[in-house]
Amino acid sequence: MPREYSRTLRINSQLQRELSELIRTELTDPRIGRLTITDVVVAQDVRNAKISVSQLGTDDELKQAVKALNGAAGRLRHLLVDRLRIRHVPTLHFSADMALRDADRVGGLIRAAIASDQASAASSSDDAGGDEPSAS
Repeated sequence: MPREYSRTLRINSQLQRELSELIRTELTDPRIGRLTITDVVVAQDVRNAKISVSQLGTDDELKQAVKALNGAAGRLRHLLVDRLRIRHVPTLHFSADMALRDADRVGGLIRAAIASDQASAASSSDDAGGDEPSAS
């Protein structure tokens, strides 16, 4: 019978927790600020891990943060050796998570469309209201 919470899922969540703390406490690079780890996917053989990150700011700042994290991946991996109780600590590969940015952009478009619809509905009801005779 398979476990409800597989080994790779346990490693994913532990790696996300540990990396979040290590990035916050151990890295001093100014390009890495207000960073959020959105997803960790460890390969079945636990040799590689893909870490998706998001950051407040521009797309260029996010790209610079990912570049800095990939540069610090070896140091982070070395620090993880003491924290994780697994035989092989995976090689870390950081990538930008654009899903939150895309969702925010789509949300803005939806809000703008709703505001435009409400404005056009209000102006059309004002135009229609002026033609009707008053009930006095």
